[in-house]
Amino acid sequence: MEITRPITNCDICKNIDSFTVLEDVSKETFSKYAYLGHPLLVRGGCRNWTTLDVFNYDFFKELYTSTEGAFRSVEEECQFFPFRTTFLSLQEVFNMSESRAKMLSKDEEIWYIGWSNCNPDISSVLRQHYSKPHFLPDDSELSAIDWIFMGYQGPGASMHLDYVRRPSWQAQIRGRKTWYLLPPPECEDVCTPMNITVHRGDIILIDTNQWYHTTVIEGNEMSVTLGSEYD
Repeated sequence: MEITRPITNCDICKNIDSFTVLEDVSKETFSKYAYLGHPLLVRGGCRNWTTLDVFNYDFFKELYTSTEGAFRSVEEECQFFPFRTTFLSLQEVFNMSESRAKMLSKDEEIWYIGWSNCNPDISSVLRQHYSKPHFLPDDSELSAIDWIFMGYQGPGASMHLDYVRRPSWQAQIRGRKTWYLLPPPECEDVCTPMNITVHRGDIILIDTNQWYHTTVIEGNEMSVTLGSEYD
């Protein structure tokens, strides 16, 4: 996929050496940045969502174990990302001991995983607790697929590009996560690497099809991140 990817227009990073950070941003202000490909951070962008109080390991475990076909839909229709763990499925994640799930002992092996949701019954529950970020344009639509990443301190995803259809946002629901970005090779002479730490309630927006990215979970609290694409 790397060999066949389109050449990036370096305007996404030319003369930019840090994330653009927005607070209390309106649709009108955000529209100036929405499709430029510049890395953006909206402070407090999801602070009014009930996800901040609801989404955790126990919530997802109960939701998936009580919804018929939910685990099968991840395996057959969507994706599961074990990252550096030995988990083979999302069902294995929710079958781990409570001690490891919540890192109650220093002897437990740290874990971090992710998955996408294609199950409409799961989606209907998730979207009771969040909505399209308020600053996205009125004519913008969310993907039908939700992305969830969850786990503890240390490396998250390794440096990579995504191959999705559209730019994406990720909301930091719990904990904090540092993102490290690299421009594509054809832009290295005019662009610079950058990083930023995302805190609970923030939303980060990156064109992950064009920016190489990796993440690191900071601190001892579990990180939970929710994301989707937008157009």
